[in-house]
Amino acid sequence: MAHRARSVLSIRPFRRLWGVTYLCSVGDWLSLLALTGLVASLTEDYRAQGFAFSGVVLTQLLPGLLFAPLGGLFADRFDRRKVMVLADIARCGLFLSIAIVGSPWWLFIGNFLIGCCALLWIPSKDAAVPNLLRRPDQVETANQLGMVMTYGIAVISGAGLYALITGVSTNLNLSFGTSELGIARFILTINGLLYLTSAIIVATRIPELSLRAEGPPKAAEEPKPEKTGFLTMMKDAGHFVRTTPIVRGLLVGMVGAFAAAGALVGSAQLYANSLRGGQSAFGLLFVALFIGLATGMAGSPKLARRLPHNRLFGIAIVAAGIALVLVALSPHLAVSLITVATLGACAGAAFLTGVTIIGTQVEDAIRGRINAIYQSLMKIILAGAMAATPVLVGLVRPHSIDLFGKEMMVDGTRPVLLGAGLIAALVGIIAYRQMDDRRSETILSDLLAAIRGKPRRSSGLLIAVEGDTHFDTSAQAHRLADWLRTPGKKEVLLATDPALDDVRLHTVLEGASLTSARAHALVAAAVRADLVEREIRPALERGALVVMERFVDSPLAHLSVAAGLDPAELEGLADWATSRLRPDITVLLDRDPATLPPRAGNTEHHWHVQSVLIDMAAADPDRYVVVDGDGTPDEVGERVRIAVQATLAGRRLASLAPTLAEAH
Repeated sequence: MAHRARSVLSIRPFRRLWGVTYLCSVGDWLSLLALTGLVASLTEDYRAQGFAFSGVVLTQLLPGLLFAPLGGLFADRFDRRKVMVLADIARCGLFLSIAIVGSPWWLFIGNFLIGCCALLWIPSKDAAVPNLLRRPDQVETANQLGMVMTYGIAVISGAGLYALITGVSTNLNLSFGTSELGIARFILTINGLLYLTSAIIVATRIPELSLRAEGPPKAAEEPKPEKTGFLTMMKDAGHFVRTTPIVRGLLVGMVGAFAAAGALVGSAQLYANSLRGGQSAFGLLFVALFIGLATGMAGSPKLARRLPHNRLFGIAIVAAGIALVLVALSPHLAVSLITVATLGACAGAAFLTGVTIIGTQVEDAIRGRINAIYQSLMKIILAGAMAATPVLVGLVRPHSIDLFGKEMMVDGTRPVLLGAGLIAALVGIIAYRQMDDRRSETILSDLLAAIRGKPRRSSGLLIAVEGDTHFDTSAQAHRLADWLRTPGKKEVLLATDPALDDVRLHTVLEGASLTSARAHALVAAAVRADLVEREIRPALERGALVVMERFVDSPLAHLSVAAGLDPAELEGLADWATSRLRPDITVLLDRDPATLPPRAGNTEHHWHVQSVLIDMAAADPDRYVVVDGDGTPDEVGERVRIAVQATLAGRRLASLAPTLAEAH
């Protein structure tokens, strides 16, 4: 996790956006506390003071329930950076106006308008994140970092800052006006300045937020975004959901997941009483739930390496439903804490996986609307379930039963939670069937591999040798394979770049009269897919060491530089051709292009290619080993051997270490 987080945070635009997320999230949590305190200070009525917290929360959530798709439409139609800047400036002005006016009615109206601004800001930010990253597989880590910031670091910072300001003013007798009213106004002023700072940073330091991903060409009859109205865009989003199984399954699964979560939250107090634990049990249940959520969000990326996201999402929801059934049947607080934590872990994994699916598998032109639909449905279903649960619970009168000689209270929470769990499990199965695209491979094999913590090709190892020129990579791949070969030990397979197989490649190109760069890329991908399926995967599954020269990165870099092709499109093509197979170790030969022989061609081209390769290595330092490529082939070969041996030893690949030691 640490190296993936570092690779994402090494991207400057994302790092700055992460900092902006911190400022805005601190402002959100700080405003919740400050506005609640301000409402209580502005009224003497006891009932009104009791409504303070729920009123602040409700007016913040109400825009999402009423105008949810609007934020997605703005994110897809307008410049996302400008939308975020204007929303932050508006939030700054509204917080300052609430502090100045000091009226309870304007507080709730202003808070509602602040919620409308957040409705515009969040979809624009979420839709822009994938465009700031280098590779699609970084989206999940970026989402993870965002949630850690929003629901972890920012919560602690906001609550700590609120406690610091109120504590200092009380203990040091500092005057902020009329006691608590002055403190609340001071905090709201700080809030406004936080959003103003965010607007300035977004406007001046993150111009990349305005970038749009270039997707595949659209049909001629499809209207251009500039001429598309809001109603048409909403119809397009609805059509996309109806005709895209993975998104349809995602939304269907989310209905079950958040209905179950709403049922649990809505009945938590009464459920704690049924366990005869009182307020302490209520607090422990919430602690268990949030520990589970954090665990699920932290662990789901590891599972996603062995389970496809679409399978992981459906499985997580089914597991959450089963966990809720166990919560409903639990006879004791200890059992309830374990099952609630399990439920939280499944829900956290499902939520993060759902956001990742939207970021990686939904095209940029419609991503904002899908994000808005996802977020709004989450709020609507959660709020509806929380509101309906007390009504349903009240239909069943509490009574006691004897279980194993001990008294157990059964009230309306038990059948409600049981029904919600069964519904969630059923909906999860429906979502899984909608989203699953690996029908040829049984889910049991995937689950067993994930539970064991091993990929299915657990005993094989793929080492790629990448570099600017094919004669360098060819020489070093052959040397590395010869060095790894030891009689009586593991099998070693040397695979070469399919694009260098002139006979096969030229036969296909000339036979079909294909001359364009895109045609070359497609045919090279087809030959590569054949090599992976025919040689590399079978070798890995039987536990072989596979050395591959120029697996993906070098051809991708050359095609993107020479033909000006979009690197994201090429990477997507490579992922499809290889079924997302990635080397365990990538050896990158870093050679100075100025030292290349004349037969290598244009030096400037090689400089650009080498720069692209170095950027790839910087984005994923845990998988790459950069080796100095200058010197004689034997000198470079010795450096490659030392680097590979050190990397494998560092990863504690015990099963391979004896082989490498004997070979050396």
